[in-house]
Amino acid sequence: MAKKNLKFDSLAIHGGQESDKAYGAVMPPIYQTSTYVQASPGDHKGYEYSRSGNPTRHALEKSIAAIEDAQFGLAFGSGLAAIDCVLKMLKPGDEVISTNDLYGGTYRLFKNMFETFGIIFHFVPMGAPETVQSHVNANTKLIWVETPTNPMLNIIDVEAIAEISKAADAILVVDNTFATPYLQQPLNLGADIVMHSATKYLGGHSDVVMGLLALSDKTLAEKLYFIQNCSGAICGPMDSFLVLRGIKTLAVRMQRHCENGEIIAHFLKAHPKVGKVYWPGFEDHPNHEIAAQQMNDFGAMMSFTLASGKLEDTIKVVSSFEVFTLAESLGGVESLVGHPATMTHASVPKEEREKTGVVDSLIRLSVGIEDAEDLMSDLDNALNLI
Repeated sequence: MAKKNLKFDSLAIHGGQESDKAYGAVMPPIYQTSTYVQASPGDHKGYEYSRSGNPTRHALEKSIAAIEDAQFGLAFGSGLAAIDCVLKMLKPGDEVISTNDLYGGTYRLFKNMFETFGIIFHFVPMGAPETVQSHVNANTKLIWVETPTNPMLNIIDVEAIAEISKAADAILVVDNTFATPYLQQPLNLGADIVMHSATKYLGGHSDVVMGLLALSDKTLAEKLYFIQNCSGAICGPMDSFLVLRGIKTLAVRMQRHCENGEIIAHFLKAHPKVGKVYWPGFEDHPNHEIAAQQMNDFGAMMSFTLASGKLEDTIKVVSSFEVFTLAESLGGVESLVGHPATMTHASVPKEEREKTGVVDSLIRLSVGIEDAEDLMSDLDNALNLI
């Protein structure tokens, strides 16, 4: 099927996929093999060794390219492995401008790993594009964006940042994990590379760890494929199969996630025990208009503070749920609750965390696809314990 003739819901199921040539299997088979027969040296059927390429992984890479409206896809053993691959294109002295409110693991990789190799990082708030522009110089080689951000749900104007990156001849990468291609396609907004922690919404069932990249620039893709093969941080065929299966239900899951997310966000905003709720669907969100322009809906990720502001109250609340599960990660069918300051963002120094709003009373929710009334009842019961 021609990709251009399919809408997103159909692309999620059919995009980039080919029928199995051996037996006509509807799903791409799991090629659980490390190596491949060669008729003579260099004479093979497209695959030599599974670090360099595997048919199941290749099917997934074509799928993510299709749903991100990209030409190329790459799959890795984790989201951080995908980020690591991108950063390995840089050299000492190169500078990176990054969102200041971003996943703690990304911050740790940037600061504790690549900064020691001579890469210079500037962590800046990107709500106003001119802040990004003020940090651009001749050494700026990459701009790293998360939108919506983790965990403060800030929205960054990708088109505006793309104008800055192109003028600076810098690579613009967008972490699209929170939104997924169902809600936004950053390449169509001017980004050069899209990154996903496929562990989250793309897999969708909390049973796999994986990272994905999607892009359309052939030169960049060749560099990334070279690094992927050299470094070897690839995913296995079984994990590739699981994420392929997850992508096929992405559209219907995201529709329900968004419906529940809106209900829960408004429920929290009206609750007397809640302080502030961070969700881009509210009209008073600082970048609500940008979210409405570049996203198809507002998603099911949100954070909120307690009115009391007390750490002990926060710990009591997050430890008292029956339907929500206290756990790392997000984007699964089940609703998850987390405490960023001690969990996902513990690697970020307290002073830096609090500058972005990650205070001790902040709670992050990944709203799943359960019955919304059950979720509201669970939240109400936990909040009323304080």
